Amino acid sequence: MIARPKTLTRTDATVDRLRADILEATLAPGDALAEAAVAKRLGVSRVPVREALFTLEREGLVEFSATGRAFVKELTARDVHELYAMRQTLEPLAARLATPTIKRDATVLEANVAATARATSLREVTRLDMEFHELILMAAGNARLLSAWRALRWELGLWLGQFHRLRESRTQDVRKETVRSHTELLGMFRTRTPATCEEEIRRHVVSWKIWLPKVDDSVSGD
Repeated sequence: MIARPKTLTRTDATVDRLRADILEATLAPGDALAEAAVAKRLGVSRVPVREALFTLEREGLVEFSATGRAFVKELTARDVHELYAMRQTLEPLAARLATPTIKRDATVLEANVAATARATSLREVTRLDMEFHELILMAAGNARLLSAWRALRWELGLWLGQFHRLRESRTQDVRKETVRSHTELLGMFRTRTPATCEEEIRRHVVSWKIWLPKVDDSVSGD
């Protein structure tokens, strides 16, 4: 029997729309998300909007004030450094575990890099960048490691989108640099040992540190 595709509920569709608007900065950090206004804009009732806001709060994209008002999450310097620390923890381990699998078959990563090279918008580059790293986590074959990554996925996407927009405004090289670095990582997985791949992914993550916001040593741990 052929499985039928899952039908999105109104809440699912509302989550997807609001998430996309937040990640693409159509809704900016700090923007208010009043249920009535959001419901009118999206053409739905307030119930799916309310449920969607709670889902997005769990994903780290929405926050509620003490009075219960919802806002698009503003990532603080502390948030960014904590996300960076988690990347440093999760991705090198995933690279070491994933190396044998990727060495046998790198098709999905190759397709991702090719799609990034063809991307016509910064939004698409950001999505494919996140996908590239998640594919490595998936190839690691460790369900708990992947679960830990996915718990951070949307906050990481929020930060990566902000980072890409900042870098593009200064260098205009985000797509080119993403393709270059991911092509190098792909070649590494094909030819190097798991230990070397672990170290190279660590260096890849560390190379982003120059783009982190300034933060007190007590927060960053440096």
